[in-house]
Amino acid sequence: MEKKNKLSLQLDVSDFLPADESEKQSLVVMRESVSFWRDGVRRFKKNKIAMTSLIVIIFIMFFAFVMPGIYPYSYEQQIRGSENLAPMEYSEKELALIEAGEDVFPHILGTDSLGRDTMVRLMYGSRISLLVGIVASVLVLIIGSLYGTIAGYFGGRVDMIMMRIVDIIYTVPDILIIILLMVTLKYPLQSLAANVPGFAWIDTIGVGLICIFIVFSLLYWVGMARIVRSQIL
Repeated sequence: MEKKNKLSLQLDVSDFLPADESEKQSLVVMRESVSFWRDGVRRFKKNKIAMTSLIVIIFIMFFAFVMPGIYPYSYEQQIRGSENLAPMEYSEKELALIEAGEDVFPHILGTDSLGRDTMVRLMYGSRISLLVGIVASVLVLIIGSLYGTIAGYFGGRVDMIMMRIVDIIYTVPDILIIILLMVTLKYPLQSLAANVPGFAWIDTIGVGLICIFIVFSLLYWVGMARIVRSQIL
């Protein structure tokens, strides 16, 4: 067999012949068959940033929803003589109780000007922020998915009219709507909570928070609607 000159620029025809069965089998990579969710969980576990974020989210949820129930101080509790304490600082009255042999839980983040523990108030503030994010996300997902699905499924004139409505909503300033809703709904909601049985939860949640939920329901679903519509089309 004639040896090929390594410095030759001619192509070897044998390099372009079809691969035989042994060569094909050597390129086959077999792996375990997994479901969609199992594969997603496996990929999620391999992502260190995602796992770290999950741990942080679990800690924040525990801090906001579980810790207030076992924390020794309550949200509205005012401790006279313990105003404006620094973190991990005791008042004179609390120091006297400690010297008497009683257990006094420290104010981890101190107290405010009214003697309220800052740590427990931070927990409740975190709870409100998480509730706003979770409820708003659910409302945006439901409304936006339904609206975008209808627009993308019917198409044509229906799609054009619905998308023009979306464009109009995009131009509405959300801060202005929140202020207007808080002014117009404050007294009707308070009257509803005071006079109608079954609506006492309005005072618990607060008029301001309810107005924020309404604004998210009215304005912030448009982006989700466009995404769902594009997927349907």
